[in-house]
Amino acid sequence: MDQPTRDRICQIARCCPRDLGWPFSTWSLSKLAEVLRTNGIAELSRETVRQILEAGGVSWRATKTWKASNDPDFQAKMARVLDLYDHPPADGRVICVDEFGPLNLQRPGLRGRLQNPPTGLPSEHCLTRH
Repeated sequence: MDQPTRDRICQIARCCPRDLGWPFSTWSLSKLAEVLRTNGIAELSRETVRQILEAGGVSWRATKTWKASNDPDFQAKMARVLDLYDHPPADGRVICVDEFGPLNLQRPGLRGRLQNPPTGLPSEHCLTRH
């Protein structure tokens, strides 16, 4: 396989699949191989795709997800926020609040109920808002 095709495969792997019209937001080796085959780029096994990505410096193990906003003004709002990061007001501060869904915090290696649940409660001053 020629180097331009290898480079194109790496370029595709660095893109968000949704931006390319695919109905998923992360790549797997199988999905990437399917896209390459469907688009007539190359007919490759998962292992060959893995080797091409590794040689091209693309880490396929690091999952990247893309969340697209359905807000028609999203790009303008995002540009305004990013501009605040780059050019904060001289007489104020930039405070960023990210809405992230609820997390289920568990100690590593435990599933379901805790084997030895902690005893006692935090001291009262830890529970009081100041």
